[in-house]
Amino acid sequence: MNTKHMQLLDYLPSIPDFPKPGIQFRDISPLLGHPDAFAYALDCMAALAQQLDYTHLVGVESRGFIFASALALHTKKSLVLVRKPNKLPQASHQQSYGLEYGSDVLEIQSTSLPAGSRVLLIDDVLATGGTLLASAKLVEQVGAKTIASICLLEIESLGGKAKLQSHGIVSHAVIKTP
Repeated sequence: MNTKHMQLLDYLPSIPDFPKPGIQFRDISPLLGHPDAFAYALDCMAALAQQLDYTHLVGVESRGFIFASALALHTKKSLVLVRKPNKLPQASHQQSYGLEYGSDVLEIQSTSLPAGSRVLLIDDVLATGGTLLASAKLVEQVGAKTIASICLLEIESLGGKAKLQSHGIVSHAVIKTP
């Protein structure tokens, strides 16, 4: 398959009213089920990461883990996880955040990043920016700095990129949708 002209949105169907009415959910499962599409998406993310000066990748639960772990192998950078509450075995920091459809909490282990680390946040979709902003605050709590985020998809109409930029975080996405 010629991945040079691959349309990744063809592998990310929009599911209406999931998880709540009015939400248009983008399902990454079909993309993951097509090795050529998944490889192309990772190549695109790696090309964005290559332009940045960072020491660690931070994958955001849960779909961000998929892309962050593959990207960590590809770039040979250390991977740290930001998780939902009560999933981490050691002392951790917590940060609540707003979602397009509610609120939630994320955690990071207190000793997960060396002080002064330069972090690249990885997630699947940038929507309102709440998840990535909470992750950046967690990174800061452990003495590191978020320098950028990379997502597979950005939903531009929800304004997440502007929210991140107002906090000094440059955000990149492989695909942008209105």
